Amino acid sequence: MTSQNPVFIPGPTNMPESLRKAIDMPTMDHRSAAFAEILHPALAAVKKVLKTETGEAFIFPASGTGGWETAIANTLSPGDKVLVGRNGMFSHRWIDMCERFGLDVQVIETPWGEGLPADRYEEALAADTGHAIKAVLATHNETATGVLSDISAVRRAMDKAGHPALFMVDGVSSIGSMDFRMDEWGVDIAVTGSQKGFMLPAGLAILGVSQKALSAMETAKLPRTFFDLRDMQAGYAKSGYPYTPAVGLMNGLKQACDMLLDEGLDNVFARHRRIADGVRAAVRAWGLSLCAREPQFYSDSVSAIRTPEGFDATRIVTHAAENYEMAFGVGLGEVAGKVFRIGHLGQLSAPLALTGIATAEMAMVDLGLPVTLGSGVAAAQSVYRHGDVVLTKEAA
Repeated sequence: MTSQNPVFIPGPTNMPESLRKAIDMPTMDHRSAAFAEILHPALAAVKKVLKTETGEAFIFPASGTGGWETAIANTLSPGDKVLVGRNGMFSHRWIDMCERFGLDVQVIETPWGEGLPADRYEEALAADTGHAIKAVLATHNETATGVLSDISAVRRAMDKAGHPALFMVDGVSSIGSMDFRMDEWGVDIAVTGSQKGFMLPAGLAILGVSQKALSAMETAKLPRTFFDLRDMQAGYAKSGYPYTPAVGLMNGLKQACDMLLDEGLDNVFARHRRIADGVRAAVRAWGLSLCAREPQFYSDSVSAIRTPEGFDATRIVTHAAENYEMAFGVGLGEVAGKVFRIGHLGQLSAPLALTGIATAEMAMVDLGLPVTLGSGVAAAQSVYRHGDVVLTKEAA
């Protein structure tokens, strides 16, 4: 597949050329003073993106999955009870990790296509009068289904129940693309990765950790070595790592945060919303529907698009890759073969989004789906265009 075409998978995302150059750097002595000039600005900038002033940022050479493990291993003990909603493949994988760690997992089963139900979180927490539940886990944006959940509503449910559990949130495919407010929403651990909203290759697990969560690690008894926050804190205090860091990626992260902050986070979020609105308009024009069942659940970073009953949606992804050299996302888990996914996050503009919409449209027409060629593109254009241009007499 040619590198000339943008990708429309929901991560890793397209890389700005400036970030590609930022990570392409000569070998540096990571124990020298020069590394401190990368490390500390990156940590400070991550806190701004997470919107936390009281929490601490941590960056591990790992993926978002490593971030999940960091959250669990540093705050919990064997047999601890956790409450978590399952509404897609990635929330399912976090549950699986908890079970492998020997935790007592109480699952709030939620139909794939719906957001996490804050009322059921509140009911479960209110019933836990002995406060056996030590942590509440929630996936902000379910990448497999294109479903956004209301994290602030889950926090309100916890507060209404008067429950002291830690609040851990997977923001892997939301942070840096959609609004995330760590302090305001009372998030104790926020987990994300370098390969989505931060527009870098996979390789960094990025966490925001509250003071409450940092206190919990002093009594937590789950095993941890590579992901030990105490070791990382000690390393940061000396402007280093407890082991070898991914220096190039760290330099890229520093610059990625600068790009987001220079654009303005509200502008970043508005750009993602506008691009997503165009994709959603195209889906309607095609006569198809999203996996997300209601507009309140629509993700601004990825759309999972249902195909007609009996049609294997994976064929669209395969056909687009083989014939147009463009990548889309396949369906996962319960929606495998039922949806294909268009990722619209990271370095993306409306004109670039149109190339993905047009290519998906061609693939569907090629495969015999009842889609009118040009319909989705036109619908998206109506969202993306900036209005009528009145020509002057000279220009006309």
